Order: sequence, then C-alpha cells, then structure tokens
Amino acid sequence: MAKYFGRLLSGHFVDCGRKIGNVMTKTKSMFFCQECGYDSPKWLGRCPGCGAWNSMREEIVRKENAKVRYESSSAKPQSITSIEVEPLPRIKSGIEEVNRVLGGGIVPNSLLLLGGDPGIGKSTLALQIAMNIAHMGEKVFYVSGEESAAQIRMRAERLGVLPEQLILFAATELDSIIKEAKEVNPTLMIVDSIQTLYLPELSSAPGSISQVREGTGRLLRFAKENKSSVLIIGHVTKDGTIAGPRLLEHMVDGVLYFEGDNSHAFRILRAIKNRFGGTHEVGIFSMTQGGLKEVENPSLLLLEERPVDAAGSAVFSCMEGARPLLIEIQALVSQSIYSSARRMSKGFDTSRLALLAAVVEKQLQIPLSSQDIYINVIGGLETQEPAADLAIIAAIISCFRGKSIDSEMVVIGEVGLTGEIRSVPQIELRVREAFRLGYSKFIVPKGNQKEIERLKIGKIFGVKTIFEMDKIIKGGKV
Repeated sequence: MAKYFGRLLSGHFVDCGRKIGNVMTKTKSMFFCQECGYDSPKWLGRCPGCGAWNSMREEIVRKENAKVRYESSSAKPQSITSIEVEPLPRIKSGIEEVNRVLGGGIVPNSLLLLGGDPGIGKSTLALQIAMNIAHMGEKVFYVSGEESAAQIRMRAERLGVLPEQLILFAATELDSIIKEAKEVNPTLMIVDSIQTLYLPELSSAPGSISQVREGTGRLLRFAKENKSSVLIIGHVTKDGTIAGPRLLEHMVDGVLYFEGDNSHAFRILRAIKNRFGGTHEVGIFSMTQGGLKEVENPSLLLLEERPVDAAGSAVFSCMEGARPLLIEIQALVSQSIYSSARRMSKGFDTSRLALLAAVVEKQLQIPLSSQDIYINVIGGLETQEPAADLAIIAAIISCFRGKSIDSEMVVIGEVGLTGEIRSVPQIELRVREAFRLGYSKFIVPKGNQKEIERLKIGKIFGVKTIFEMDKIIKGGKV
C-alpha cells in the first residue's frame, strides 16, 4: 500500500492510459466542420452549425497537462483613470481607401484578417500595401505559402518599383516563419494565407480547424510581443464566410472583406470588425492590369453607359457604409412559358423580389403572376437595402408598361406589404450625391420630403404609396 501511494504522489501512476501529473498527456479526436468550425464528439452527416453536408472531419485534439503553469506577472490592479496611454501613430498604407476603412491606417501591434473569394484580388491588395509601406522606409515581411518568391517578384514588378525594404519568405512551417520574423523585426508582417501554414506538433492537415486556430493564436502573440502589425489573408467558403471557426474572427483586431464580381472591375473593401475604428466606411477599387486603382467617383463610372429612354431602368442612391453611391437597377418583365413564373435577380435578394412583385400585383392590379421578372444591379454590385424597394418596383412597372423613367430622376424608398412607402435613413447624403452628378428630380417617401426640401435642390416628388408613384411612371417623362 505504501508503494502504491508513493507512486501516486510521485506522479508516475498510470490510469486508463493517462499518467497523472505532467509527464504524459491524453489525446482524443473530435469532428470539426470545415465550413464553420462546429465541433462534435461524433461524425454528423450535416453540420448543425451551418447546415453544410459532409463537412465534418476528424482531428486529433491534445488534452492539456493536468499541471498548469502560470507565468508570474508584476502587474497590479489599478484605476482606469490612473492608466497612462501613449498615442501610437497609425501606419499609413499608402492607399487612401484602405486608410479610410481602417479608420486612418493600420494600428501598431494589431492583427488584421483579410478575407475574400478566390481570385478577387486579396494578394494583390496585400502586396500593394506592402510595397507602399516599404517605400516609406519601413520593413515589411511578406510570407507566402501559395507562391514562390520568384512568382511574388514577377507580380510585384507589374505593380511598380521594387522596394528593398520588402522581405519575401516562401514557407509554410509557422515556427520557422516566426523565428525569421523576429530576426527581421518588421513594421508589418503579411501572411498569405493562414490556411497554408501548419504546426508540426499538430497531427491535423494544414487548413484544418486546429491548425488555423492555433496558428492565428501564435501570430497574435507575435504581434503583441514584438511590436509588429500582422495582416493575415483567409479564404472564404461557399456561403461567404472566412474559412475556419468563428473564434478566428474574435481573436483578431479587425476583419476586412474584399468583395466583388470577377467578371467586373469593381472591388469593395469593407470592415466587418474594427476594434480601433468604425465599420461604416468602405473602400472602392477598380482592377486593372497595373493592379488595384482607387475609384474617386464610382457613381459616375457606373452610370456612364446607362441607356437613354430605355424602359425598365431606374437609378437608385444606395449607401455603401457612410458613402452614397448611385447605381442603375434594370428590370426585364416578359411573358412566362412555364406553369409558374420565374423570379431571378443578380445583386438583389430574390426572395424580396418575389415579395415586391406580389405587392405590385395586389395593390396595382398588374398581372405579374404570369410574367417572368429578372432584376440586375449593374456593375456587379450588390444592394440589400430596403431603400431599394421603390427603385425595383419602378423598374418593373416601367418595363411592364413600356414607359421609360426620366433620365434625370432618382428613386428612393422602402415599400411595405400594403403598398405604403416608408422613410429611409441618410436621405440628405443620397440626394446630395445624386444632385452633384446632375440628377434634378427625386421620387422619395413623403416622410422624407420636408427634410430634402430644406436643401433647395432639384424637384422633389414625395409619395405615400406605390399607387402615387405609378401615376408618375404612367405619365412617362416628368
């Protein structure tokens, strides 16, 4: 008995394959969804978190030692008013659109996550930021797990003059990357991409939930301990979320999404999370052979090829963050050859289009149940604003009646199920932007009419219902 307790107290007693103490650790497996990061002790055909089928993969999870060691700290609790804060100047990216989205630039010691669809231009944007900062005399450490150093240089040569302060490193083993980064001591470190990195002590494959989560954690510690900002690039899944667990977005200081359509030149950078600024700003770019170019007046470019006197076309002033943007919405209404009419849209919610079509048929007695309706937001952009309802309906009615909307008119308003038109926010910014581009007539909700009339710009048509708007469309040009 004494021998038994002696072995137990010395930390050498083995129980069910696990040694008590800190000598041995137990390993077990869990199943993780590769789309959203949901974990389960057993395999599931469909993920309860995101609904994806056959996305559960088994990964080995190591259990922590029974004895946990804590690092001693000399920090003491103190009043918030007694804490001294030294202002840290932000790192300017050299691209004003990026600085606007980040709230003035990259905050030192921060960890940022940049996500986007494959081929949208994430690596190009990151490389342009790296080159701009390096040209300012700051060291930038660019790590690529997808391209070789020679391939990165070939891409950089198309973007401009190569800076000597830009250090390239093609590797995927995270420990060696952090070791080299500590020697370089960069102002900014860029990792392209987080799904290609791996830690040898983890048995799971690169890009798995365990690898992505642990790798991000180590990069976060590197950023906080070595006074370097880190920008990591992440792939996006089919449903538009960054691959990996949702915990990944909670670990970083900022989450940026780079959006757009590969068939169009426009790209939009928006902040989903920003601990050091707001998330209301967006940056708009145009993809060219020489890289991404900032678009100073996107509304003008989007509307410069708009057809004149064409039925089914309406102009809407949407809000991209805090920036008003004029877009063209086109509608095509044609007799359906199917038993049930089709409702299809690009850049607008299809289910909401079906709802608006039902409202028009019920309130205006227009037989749309036998008509196919197609909606397209020009330029590859997307708008999910309820304020676009009235422009969608105006385009549908215009196409159905064959009456074009005045080329100087902008349509703004949210539509309810009874056909009423509700007020929309930030109406002054929307109207000012439209007036600046030469539009002088506005169909707006009645509740916003007085607010706009104070501006004394253009001719205002305040409407309460879609029936009042239909009378304007019936009359042709105003």
